[in-house]
Amino acid sequence: MGIARSAVAARAGLLGALAVAGLFALAVGLAQPAVAGKLVNSTTFGSLAIEGADAVAYFTERRPVKGDSRYEFAWMGATWRFASAANRDAFAAAPDRYAPQYGGYCAWAIANGYTASIDPEAWTVHDGKLYLNYSKSVRAQWAEDIPGNVRKGDSNWPGIRAKLAE
Repeated sequence: MGIARSAVAARAGLLGALAVAGLFALAVGLAQPAVAGKLVNSTTFGSLAIEGADAVAYFTERRPVKGDSRYEFAWMGATWRFASAANRDAFAAAPDRYAPQYGGYCAWAIANGYTASIDPEAWTVHDGKLYLNYSKSVRAQWAEDIPGNVRKGDSNWPGIRAKLAE
Protein backbone atom coordinates (compact mmCIF):
# COMPACT_ATOMS: atom_id res chain seq x y z
CA MET A 1 0.00 0.00 0.00
CA GLY A 2 2.91 2.36 0.75
CA ILE A 3 4.38 1.90 -2.76
CA ALA A 4 1.03 2.65 -4.43
CA ARG A 5 0.63 5.83 -2.40
CA SER A 6 4.20 6.85 -3.27
CA ALA A 7 3.53 6.34 -6.97
CA VAL A 8 0.31 8.38 -6.80
CA ALA A 9 2.05 11.14 -4.85
CA ALA A 10 4.96 11.18 -7.30
CA ARG A 11 2.57 11.35 -10.26
CA ALA A 12 0.59 14.17 -8.61
CA GLY A 13 3.83 16.03 -7.87
CA LEU A 14 4.97 15.66 -11.47
CA LEU A 15 1.62 16.90 -12.80
CA GLY A 16 1.73 19.87 -10.44
CA ALA A 17 5.27 20.72 -11.53
CA LEU A 18 4.27 20.46 -15.20
CA ALA A 19 1.27 22.73 -14.58
CA VAL A 20 3.48 25.33 -12.89
CA ALA A 21 6.03 25.09 -15.71
CA GLY A 22 3.27 25.50 -18.29
CA LEU A 23 1.88 28.58 -16.54
CA PHE A 24 5.38 30.03 -16.30
CA ALA A 25 5.99 29.43 -20.02
CA LEU A 26 2.65 31.04 -20.85
CA ALA A 27 3.42 34.07 -18.67
CA VAL A 28 6.87 34.50 -20.18
CA GLY A 29 5.44 34.14 -23.67
CA LEU A 30 2.80 36.78 -22.99
CA ALA A 31 5.41 39.15 -21.58
CA GLN A 32 7.24 39.38 -24.89
CA PRO A 33 6.98 43.02 -25.92
CA ALA A 34 7.37 42.65 -29.66
CA VAL A 35 6.26 39.96 -32.06
CA ALA A 36 7.27 39.74 -35.69
CA GLY A 37 4.53 41.23 -37.81
CA LYS A 38 3.26 43.54 -35.06
CA LEU A 39 3.96 47.04 -36.34
CA VAL A 40 1.57 48.39 -33.70
CA ASN A 41 2.14 47.47 -30.09
CA SER A 42 -1.11 45.76 -29.10
CA THR A 43 -2.42 43.35 -26.52
CA THR A 44 -1.91 39.64 -27.13
CA PHE A 45 -5.62 38.89 -26.85
CA GLY A 46 -7.84 41.19 -28.86
CA SER A 47 -5.03 43.19 -30.48
CA LEU A 48 -5.98 46.38 -28.64
CA ALA A 49 -3.71 49.32 -29.35
CA ILE A 50 -2.63 51.44 -26.34
CA GLU A 51 -4.21 48.79 -24.10
CA GLY A 52 -7.62 50.14 -25.09
CA ALA A 53 -6.96 53.81 -24.32
CA ASP A 54 -8.41 56.49 -26.62
CA ALA A 55 -5.56 57.97 -28.70
CA VAL A 56 -7.51 61.13 -29.52
CA ALA A 57 -8.22 61.89 -25.85
CA TYR A 58 -4.51 62.47 -25.17
CA PHE A 59 -4.85 65.54 -27.40
CA THR A 60 -8.39 66.71 -26.65
CA GLU A 61 -8.60 65.95 -22.92
CA ARG A 62 -4.87 65.97 -22.19
CA ARG A 63 -5.15 62.69 -20.32
CA PRO A 64 -5.57 58.99 -21.04
CA VAL A 65 -9.20 57.92 -21.28
CA LYS A 66 -10.38 54.32 -21.53
CA GLY A 67 -11.92 53.51 -24.89
CA ASP A 68 -15.29 51.85 -25.31
CA SER A 69 -15.83 48.68 -27.37
CA ARG A 70 -18.79 50.42 -29.05
CA TYR A 71 -16.34 52.83 -30.74
CA GLU A 72 -13.63 50.80 -32.43
CA PHE A 73 -11.57 51.29 -35.56
CA ALA A 74 -9.23 48.75 -37.21
CA TRP A 75 -5.94 50.25 -38.38
CA MET A 76 -2.45 48.84 -38.97
CA GLY A 77 -3.48 45.38 -37.76
CA ALA A 78 -4.72 46.58 -34.37
CA THR A 79 -8.06 47.51 -32.87
CA TRP A 80 -8.21 51.09 -31.60
CA ARG A 81 -10.84 52.03 -29.05
CA PHE A 82 -12.30 55.45 -28.40
CA ALA A 83 -14.43 57.07 -25.73
CA SER A 84 -16.84 58.49 -28.31
CA ALA A 85 -17.92 58.21 -31.92
CA ALA A 86 -16.50 61.70 -32.51
CA ASN A 87 -13.03 60.59 -31.35
CA ARG A 88 -13.23 57.42 -33.45
CA ASP A 89 -14.20 59.44 -36.51
CA ALA A 90 -11.40 61.98 -35.92
CA PHE A 91 -8.87 59.15 -35.71
CA ALA A 92 -10.28 57.42 -38.80
CA ALA A 93 -9.94 60.67 -40.77
CA ALA A 94 -6.29 61.25 -39.71
CA PRO A 95 -4.75 58.28 -37.88
CA ASP A 96 -1.19 59.55 -38.34
CA ARG A 97 -2.15 62.71 -36.48
CA TYR A 98 -3.33 60.85 -33.35
CA ALA A 99 -1.56 57.48 -33.29
CA PRO A 100 1.42 57.26 -30.96
CA GLN A 101 4.87 57.43 -32.46
CA TYR A 102 6.91 54.27 -33.02
CA GLY A 103 3.86 52.05 -33.37
CA GLY A 104 2.90 52.68 -29.76
CA TYR A 105 6.01 51.00 -28.37
CA CYS A 106 7.91 52.66 -25.52
CA ALA A 107 9.61 55.79 -26.89
CA TRP A 108 12.56 55.39 -24.48
CA ALA A 109 13.12 51.81 -25.64
CA ILE A 110 12.97 52.78 -29.33
CA ALA A 111 15.45 55.60 -28.68
CA ASN A 112 17.74 52.97 -27.18
CA GLY A 113 17.32 50.45 -30.01
CA TYR A 114 14.72 47.97 -28.74
CA THR A 115 10.99 47.60 -28.12
CA ALA A 116 9.06 47.51 -24.87
CA SER A 117 5.42 47.57 -23.89
CA ILE A 118 3.78 50.69 -22.49
CA ASP A 119 1.70 52.03 -19.65
CA PRO A 120 -1.07 54.26 -21.10
CA GLU A 121 -0.60 56.52 -18.05
CA ALA A 122 3.06 57.20 -19.02
CA TRP A 123 2.66 59.58 -21.93
CA THR A 124 3.84 62.86 -23.42
CA VAL A 125 2.60 65.00 -26.28
CA HIS A 126 5.62 66.77 -27.77
CA ASP A 127 5.49 68.92 -30.91
CA GLY A 128 1.98 67.64 -31.60
CA LYS A 129 2.96 63.95 -31.43
CA LEU A 130 2.05 61.32 -28.85
CA TYR A 131 4.85 59.35 -27.20
CA LEU A 132 4.22 56.48 -24.78
CA ASN A 133 6.58 54.93 -22.27
CA TYR A 134 6.90 51.68 -20.33
CA SER A 135 6.26 53.39 -16.99
CA LYS A 136 6.17 56.80 -15.38
CA SER A 137 9.75 56.35 -14.13
CA VAL A 138 10.93 55.52 -17.67
CA ARG A 139 8.98 58.54 -18.95
CA ALA A 140 10.90 60.70 -16.44
CA GLN A 141 14.19 59.41 -17.90
CA TRP A 142 12.95 59.99 -21.45
CA ALA A 143 11.81 63.51 -20.54
CA GLU A 144 15.34 64.52 -19.47
CA ASP A 145 16.16 65.01 -23.17
CA ILE A 146 13.00 64.77 -25.25
CA PRO A 147 14.48 66.34 -28.43
CA GLY A 148 17.55 64.10 -28.26
CA ASN A 149 15.49 61.00 -27.56
CA VAL A 150 13.10 61.84 -30.41
CA ARG A 151 16.09 62.18 -32.78
CA LYS A 152 17.45 58.80 -31.64
CA GLY A 153 14.01 57.21 -31.82
CA ASP A 154 13.36 58.61 -35.29
CA SER A 155 16.73 57.24 -36.39
CA ASN A 156 16.17 53.78 -34.83
CA TRP A 157 12.52 53.29 -35.76
CA PRO A 158 12.93 52.39 -39.47
CA GLY A 159 15.28 49.49 -38.63
CA ILE A 160 13.14 48.28 -35.72
CA ARG A 161 10.01 48.58 -37.84
CA ALA A 162 11.62 46.51 -40.60
CA LYS A 163 12.44 43.75 -38.08
CA LEU A 164 8.89 43.82 -36.71
CA ALA A 165 7.50 43.46 -40.24
CA GLU A 166 9.51 40.28 -40.93
